[in-house]
Amino acid sequence: QVQLVESGGGLVQAGGSLRLSCAASGHTFSSYVMAWFRQTPGKEREFVAVISYSGTNTYYADSVKGRFTISRDNAKNTVYLQMNNLKPEDMAVYYCAARSRLFLPVGGSDDWGSWGQGTQVTVSS
Repeated sequence: QVQLVESGGGLVQAGGSLRLSCAASGHTFSSYVMAWFRQTPGKEREFVAVISYSGTNTYYADSVKGRFTISRDNAKNTVYLQMNNLKPEDMAVYYCAARSRLFLPVGGSDDWGSWGQGTQVTVSS
């Protein structure tokens, strides 16, 4: 399995921006579909965005569409999540995930084989 390490979380005011990064190691990064999920206490992990192997195709949750952008740099083995116009409801621990098969459907947490440790995003109102 690929190993994933997220970074870039922090505290931001509502309306602000953050860029999360997820660095991968251990296997050929370009052979993995990559995604971002988020989780708040007491709730199930929620899908945010997914990107195909080459980065050509992306798909977003309705709640972040138009505000968040997922991208990847296969030369750097890294996937990014640019988050703009952040809202208090975006506050969560954000996780990157990888799998070596279907781009869509996203499925649930059990459909993703590799996870990072998570990075906290806090949005103050």
